[in-house]
Amino acid sequence: MISERAQRLKYVAGDYITANLAWLGYNCARFAMGGVRGYQSLHTFLTSDVVKLEQVVFPLIMMGVYYLSGYYNEVFRKSRLSELMTTLSSTCVNALITFIIALMNDMTADNRAFNNESVLVLLGIMFVLTYVVRAVITGYTSHKIKSRQWSFKTLIIGDGAAAYAFVGKLEHMRASLGYDIVGYVHIPGENGVKDIEKPRYSLDEVAGVCQREGVKELIVVPTKQDSAQLLSAINRLFSINLPIKITPDKYNILLSRARLSDLYGDPLIDISSSNMSAGGQNMKRFCDVVISAVAMVVLIPVYFAVGLIIKCDSHGPVLYKQERLGRHNKPFYIIKFRTMVENAEQQGKPQLSSDADPRITRVGHYLRKYRVDELPQFFNVLRGDMSIVGPRPERRYYAQQILEREPAYSLVHQIRPGITSMGMVKYGYAQNVDEMVERLRYDLLYLENMSLINDLKIIVYTVKIVFTGRGV
Repeated sequence: MISERAQRLKYVAGDYITANLAWLGYNCARFAMGGVRGYQSLHTFLTSDVVKLEQVVFPLIMMGVYYLSGYYNEVFRKSRLSELMTTLSSTCVNALITFIIALMNDMTADNRAFNNESVLVLLGIMFVLTYVVRAVITGYTSHKIKSRQWSFKTLIIGDGAAAYAFVGKLEHMRASLGYDIVGYVHIPGENGVKDIEKPRYSLDEVAGVCQREGVKELIVVPTKQDSAQLLSAINRLFSINLPIKITPDKYNILLSRARLSDLYGDPLIDISSSNMSAGGQNMKRFCDVVISAVAMVVLIPVYFAVGLIIKCDSHGPVLYKQERLGRHNKPFYIIKFRTMVENAEQQGKPQLSSDADPRITRVGHYLRKYRVDELPQFFNVLRGDMSIVGPRPERRYYAQQILEREPAYSLVHQIRPGITSMGMVKYGYAQNVDEMVERLRYDLLYLENMSLINDLKIIVYTVKIVFTGRGV
């Protein structure tokens, strides 16, 4: 079985080679169409310093667009139609970039028609070469999977009648879906089938089994329709950082916009990632990194000024670190400007703050009011712990209480938590667990409607809150 890294390398290498060939073919066609002046032969034109530089720069730009399109996110189970549309859209973007960068200087009345034609030539060459190579790799991969030559070790979460029947369907399919079932996992509260031949594990053993057996995917097939029990089990699976899929007839919580991962055979819903497209996820992360890097440079004077004010106002460190739960239920340390007295939780028990909390310092009150205390979290974004927009991260102590009252809370761990969120702009800070559960409705609504446009709207609302001082 080929590794995911090796398979991704195939696509990357194929795209890089075709990007170079496309640009070379475009320059040859451009010369043949009479659009190049000052060169006596094609060889002289292709070996000129300008064309040599273009041959290096433009394929790299094309590869950047291919990466942002999300094409390399999933490398084994690709939809042919999705592959076609992604290739067409990304090559159109590359042609447009080429038009803007390389051809705008030539846009005179005499050669405007030629430049339009040359861009279409580049688009045609680039699309055909790129799609053909991609289709060949995908077709070969699909053949290997369907013929059972390639498979992915999979754990079935559930050991009841439904799980047993599901595995039976997989084993008797004429064309394989690529699942190599290595065992079953018992869901508390369900009656397991007694005569299962494959190994049976508990939820506590899943992480160790996945590491030991090299498990690549988890498929949740419960027998009972107990959403609380099911989501409690799923919440424990997020930290394993593997794709988690579930049959749609057992999953009715966010079904309206659930993203199907397989259509052949029994459709499966991938609940370990958000509804946002792969390209959208990459663009979101790209924007997070760029905005955070710029913000941290621009805000250097603000960081120094706020740090100095905090030091002069009260005893203790300038920055405050606290463990929170992030993507896939993984803990991380969130960084904030200190707004409370040092050792504010001396009793050892987590305590939520309130508007009149005596632990908040004089300066801390204003920092919280204008959300200035959140500014160091741009470092968390750069490090990959957080996003600029996403559900607000909670401490494990409160996360467990929220999960007991609202099992759907586990779904917020599909994505990175955010510096700001729909819950923060629509509801604000929560002073108790009941308010946290109430605010959770907005986070689940955000998951259902994730898009770069909605992120921008939330950022605009956040800026408005900051400048009006409505942070608390």
